[in-house]
Amino acid sequence: MTDPQPATPLRVTISCADLDASLACYTDELGFRLDMIMPADAPRMAELSGYGLSLGLRRVEHAAHPDDAEGGAETIPAERDAVASTDWIVGRAGMQYRDLIPGRWDGRVIASHIRIPEGGPVPDYVHYHRVGFQMIFCRRGWVRVVYEDQGPPFVMQAGDCVLQPPTIRHRVLEASPGLEVVEVGCPAEHETWRDHALTLPTSERRPQRLFGGQRFVRAVATEAHWQAASASHCLYRDTGIAEATDGVADVRVLRANSEQACSAPAWLPEGGARFVFVLRGRLRIHGVDGALRELSADGACLLVGTDASKFEAVDADTEWLDVCLSPQALQS
Repeated sequence: MTDPQPATPLRVTISCADLDASLACYTDELGFRLDMIMPADAPRMAELSGYGLSLGLRRVEHAAHPDDAEGGAETIPAERDAVASTDWIVGRAGMQYRDLIPGRWDGRVIASHIRIPEGGPVPDYVHYHRVGFQMIFCRRGWVRVVYEDQGPPFVMQAGDCVLQPPTIRHRVLEASPGLEVVEVGCPAEHETWRDHALTLPTSERRPQRLFGGQRFVRAVATEAHWQAASASHCLYRDTGIAEATDGVADVRVLRANSEQACSAPAWLPEGGARFVFVLRGRLRIHGVDGALRELSADGACLLVGTDASKFEAVDADTEWLDVCLSPQALQS
């Protein structure tokens, strides 16, 4: 499409039953360009432009089916609705998503288990998210990515983690067969905008640049050191995300220092929430209300306030991803 865009394009909104099919028709056949899509895990709206038009596509909503509660995370109180779904659905750029917090705590936080079964080049594009907080943890396999002002493309291996600060431009380039990542973001629904003008990698590398008050972080698992969390019988490796976000969020990988219950580490801010994803082994979470929840590998739950008093590693090799979100993150 070569015709210039007018300063004030005519606005048209169209409802459709199948957003993917409609997108393919307007972009591949009619020559419109995709500008925005949301939400990434199950798109229901998109913004396109071309021929003097600003075109909004809106998927017709259908009645939601009950969440499948088999496998995944353990149930916690209904207001948190944190039973991980067992369903995989196709989202943005053909990636498959499993919802780890279907209720999303009234839209405050989303956690997605994302996979690319076949691997190879990923049909992604340079884009950014209008989001308050977002991190990616590589669960299995590897993925090659590139970020604005962060140098050439690099490969994330299992155990690696990145902080994607608000509006940083980035692109997923290639993945191993069976790639899996865990993504946590606030708010639960946010816009993904395509940047048609920027080419990555950018010519200048600026690792200290701030995006929305946050700095890009790449935490490499093989370079990390395990530390003891005082008086909690836990070991942890830090990602540097707390410092880079000025306390908006704290992301660490934890393991029990011994086969006994350990107190919940103290870095959860008052009024915040804790997302837990088990990487290996089995983890028991003892609630202050006496409730006992047991999660196995790939199980997840959202803990709010003082829901958890003790973590117990059932197996000697138990490890879990611990994402603590401040009230500031949850209000973004």
